[in-house]
Amino acid sequence: MLSVLIPVRNEAANIVACLDSVRWASEVVVVDSGSSDGTVELAKKHGATVVDFRWNGKFPKKKNWALENIQWKNEWILILDADERITPELAAEIQNELKQSRADGYFINRRFIFLGRWIRHCGYYPSWNLRLFRHGKGRYEQMHSGDTGSGDNEVHEHIVMDGASDRLKHDMLHFAYPDIYTWMEKHNRYSNWEAQVEVLGQNAGGADVAIGKDLRGKRALREWSRRLPFRPTLRFLYSYVFKRGFLDGAEGYMFCRMLATYEMLNVFKVRELRRRKSGLTL
Repeated sequence: MLSVLIPVRNEAANIVACLDSVRWASEVVVVDSGSSDGTVELAKKHGATVVDFRWNGKFPKKKNWALENIQWKNEWILILDADERITPELAAEIQNELKQSRADGYFINRRFIFLGRWIRHCGYYPSWNLRLFRHGKGRYEQMHSGDTGSGDNEVHEHIVMDGASDRLKHDMLHFAYPDIYTWMEKHNRYSNWEAQVEVLGQNAGGADVAIGKDLRGKRALREWSRRLPFRPTLRFLYSYVFKRGFLDGAEGYMFCRMLATYEMLNVFKVRELRRRKSGLTL
């Protein structure tokens, strides 16, 4: 009834727990990009089918490539990152919902776990993502056609739906940031993507209209904020004060401070890229 797609690269620390959370699915496919830490061996040992992916630096990236090129056994696809977990409650809801099939795709809310704490505020909850959909009804939007320096996997692109969507009641868990190093490493790459999209990117086919109301709102706010001065400071105040990050304790304060650092990297990299594009030096 359900196939699960898990894109990975060097996810030995996460892959077993991730696979255990979807053991109930009839097909689980791990798409690997040359892992060297034993991820592939662990995935095979725990029953997953492993497909090798080598990116050529152009579109499509890993998830869209997998959706187009793998011979899926089922109509329904669930996309899960290795650091995400499907809870038993969410698993039961998904299985029950697919028996009824009242929509073509479903948004799932995520709980971000940072340094062992669920970040309930800071603008990070709720966090709706369309992850469950009929295979023929959804693909990731293309916002930049080249290599952004952020890796071979879709970063902040979202599924564009050709059909009706709904929301599931139960949350998935997202253990994206177990330590400061992981947060900084990921957001250094993400800021490459942000800069490339802001300066050189495109939004193919007016895709914003099909990614969902919440995501459209966040993206519109993001676009508007790019015109503001003092963006790193404003990002901290927005996340810590307006979005009540202070209610998440010490972890909330650190999280909001690092969001401000991420904003600073975005601003500086955009400036660098624009000057490089125009042939100027810093």
